This record gives sequence, structure tokens and C-alpha cells, in this order.
Amino acid sequence: MIVLLVVNITVCSIDRLSATWKIIFAKNPVFNLSGFQNQSNKQSFVNNRSPEYLKDIYKQFTDKRFGYVRTENTDRGFSIFSEKWRWTRLGVYCVHMSILLLLIGALIGSMFGFDGHVNIAEGESANSINLSLGNTGKTKNIGFDIFCKDFDVSFYDSGMAKEFRSSLIIIENGQPVYQKEIIVNAPIRYKGINIFQSSYGPVKPKSVTLNFTSKKTGMAYKKKVLFDQAIEIPENGGRFVLIDYFKSYNFRGLAVGETFIGNLSRADGSAERIVMPVRHPSFDQMRKGGMFIEVLEYERRYYTGLQVTKDPGVWVVYAGFVMLIVGCYITFFMPHQRLCINVVQKGDKSEVMIAGTTNKNKLGMQNKIKKLSEKLAKL
Repeated sequence: MIVLLVVNITVCSIDRLSATWKIIFAKNPVFNLSGFQNQSNKQSFVNNRSPEYLKDIYKQFTDKRFGYVRTENTDRGFSIFSEKWRWTRLGVYCVHMSILLLLIGALIGSMFGFDGHVNIAEGESANSINLSLGNTGKTKNIGFDIFCKDFDVSFYDSGMAKEFRSSLIIIENGQPVYQKEIIVNAPIRYKGINIFQSSYGPVKPKSVTLNFTSKKTGMAYKKKVLFDQAIEIPENGGRFVLIDYFKSYNFRGLAVGETFIGNLSRADGSAERIVMPVRHPSFDQMRKGGMFIEVLEYERRYYTGLQVTKDPGVWVVYAGFVMLIVGCYITFFMPHQRLCINVVQKGDKSEVMIAGTTNKNKLGMQNKIKKLSEKLAKL
């Protein structure tokens, strides 16, 4: 459909261009006096001076206001033909070309650009992104590494995010080449690739401090636990391994929020899965066993969500927008105007007729003829 639209615009433009071209670039444009005399928007008045006296005065007046002026003598006087803004007839073609540029720019961006996203945790890097739109599941290597040095988020009292920013480092061939802190609407632009701050979220922390409380003795044991590393539980409670973290978790249909998951292996060979919601410290007490486990503290860690785009056609699109604005202004506000001042001797006086034509805004031309007539009468 886009191709058909381009063909339609091109054919329509070419079909009318030849006639327009002859009007614009005519060396000696044709003026028909009778055509001006038959115009409805014309003004007439009588001047007490002769045509010979008025000829130079009126020509100088017209030269200041119109780009092309030609004087022709008649049997009883003279006619001054003038016009300006012939070239504005190309305004509609400027609009047509702008539409073509917009379509071409979009096509270039679609064929040779990309749009994707990537989530990078603090202290980690990535060199590929997940493509968006119709490329579900596809990834693309962008040719360099994006390292998230730090991520910071601030909140309103209501708990909504106020601002989040990422400190990013571009790494090529193992060497940092560019560093910048980005926030929403303040991206990194590097080698034609734009990196926008678009989202954020919590990720699995590196370590968690857990509290192991013995139901038998009431003793509490505070231990720092790393993921996927087994620890011995006091009082011969077995071995515990922290295996997973969820931003939100459903336990038997109940939403319990942020949750850590672990495996408990006992000396008798039995094992069970331990669910530890952060908001519900006593949650594990419901489980049968000699030791219940709760999350005491952990250092929050976030990922930065980045939108990564490349659009080599964007400058073509910008050019199309500029051309569209210019073309619309020319088309609607700069008409091709033609003027005729015809002076005929009536005894010892002169009868002056002023008429004009325009390819648009005929009411404006009518007002202009009236004003020009008043000025000529005062000269």
C-alpha cells in the first residue's frame, strides 16, 4: 500500500508538472488585456494627467512590488503587466516530495535500523538486545558492550518512582570508550545507536541475611547466605541452599510479594522447599520442622531497562517534515499574482483600470487591488 501511494503521488505530480513548468519558467509570459478587463475584481478611476506623464510613475511604483514588469504601448495609452511568485506554484510539489521523503525515511529505518530492549543488572553488561515488534524472540548484537556501573531510583512519599537514572559505560574491545548518566528523555547516542532509559526493576541480590530460629531451644542464628551455596544449619538442622528470588510470588493463589526460595536438606535424607516472603517474616512458622527461617535484610539490587534503537532514516524524515512545513506555507500563503494597469487617454485626462488574478485567495487579491488603486490615485 505504501508503494502504491508513492506511485500515485509521483504519477499525479508528473502529470501536472509539465503545464506548471511552462508557467513558471516562461521567459516572456503571455498577458491578455481583455482577460484582465473581464475580471470582476478590478478598480477604475480618472486621473487629470496624460498617459505619457503617468507611464514612468506607475512603472516605478510597480517595479517595487512585483518581480516581473513589462510595459506595452497601446493606441491611446499603455498597459503595465506585472506578476510575482510564479515559483510558488511548485509549493504543492514540495508537499508531495515531503510525503515521499517521509515514506522513504521510514522505509530506510525499517530496513536498516532496529528497535529493541535489554535489561542489565547493576554491575553487569550486555552486548545484545531483544528486538521488538514483529521480531519476537530474536536478538541482535549491537557491536559493543553496555555496562551498568550503577543504578539509582528515588521515590515520592506515595511510593511511586520519582526519578531513576543509570550510570552506563560503553565498552569496545575491552576498553571503556564512553560514559554517561542517563535518565528518561536524556539518552546516550553512540555510533548512530540511541540508548534510552525506559524502565527498571529489582533483581536477585548477591546475598541475603537470614535468621534461623530453633523451635526447640528458641535460639536465633543470624547467617549471611549467598545464592547456590550450601550452609550448615545449627543444631544439626541440615543444609540450606538459597536458590531463587521473585519480585512477586503467588503461594497457593495468595500474592505474597517479594519472596526468596530455598531448599532445606535434612540429615535423614528428606528435603523440602522453603518459601520466605519478605513482607511476612513469620510465614515459615506455619511449616512443620525444628527450625523456621525468615529474611532479615538484603541489599536491594536493580536492573535498568533500556530501549536501544537505530534509525538511519531519521534525517530523511526530518528533511521531509521541514519540506512539508515550507511547502504548506508556500501553497497556502504565497499565491501567484498577476497585475494589469491599463491607462487610456480620455481627452486631456487619463482613465486608469487596475485588475489582477491569482491562483488562490481571490478575496485577498480583491482587497489588494482596491488598496493599489487608492495608492495609484494619490501618486
